[in-house]
Amino acid sequence: MDHGGMDHGGMGGGNGCQISMLWNWNTVGSCFLASSWKITSTSVFAGSCIGVILLVISLEMLRRAVKEYDRFLAKKHLNSQITPMATLTASKNVADEASPTPACFVSVPGGYGYRPTIAEQAVRALLHMLQFAVAYFVMLLAMYYNGYIIICIFIGAYIGSFIFHWEPIGGGVQTSAAKEATVCCG
Repeated sequence: MDHGGMDHGGMGGGNGCQISMLWNWNTVGSCFLASSWKITSTSVFAGSCIGVILLVISLEMLRRAVKEYDRFLAKKHLNSQITPMATLTASKNVADEASPTPACFVSVPGGYGYRPTIAEQAVRALLHMLQFAVAYFVMLLAMYYNGYIIICIFIGAYIGSFIFHWEPIGGGVQTSAAKEATVCCG
């Protein structure tokens, strides 16, 4: 019975790639994502491991970029609302000295938040798409069940989180960890 290039529990399709859908520690001879990403030496494997770590770090960077861009848009909107309201309040306070209202307590009209412009939403969608694509590549790499690659994914997540999620916590504000119920797939 011909197994079409399947040997030792792996799949290769005749191109010499070791692909296993079971937990493995394969190095030289392994392929990831495509037959063109074939590990031909230990240095190529080390470079691949470093690349995987950098890929996961870039995922954490994209996650932070999404949050920072939204913060930027919200702050820009708030600043555009505060200036006119502060001017209006200051002129009202001059006219009515009996009940001054500090500008910092003026509420934003409507209170419904801010709807980004088409260009701003296009940037938000682009950042989301990039985050989504990188997360799926990481997931596909994890599905090779290669212990070294999975360890590199964990290392990249640790380094990326250490660098890009070093934010103030407390003060009644939810942390980013509490807001993200799942870390899988964007």
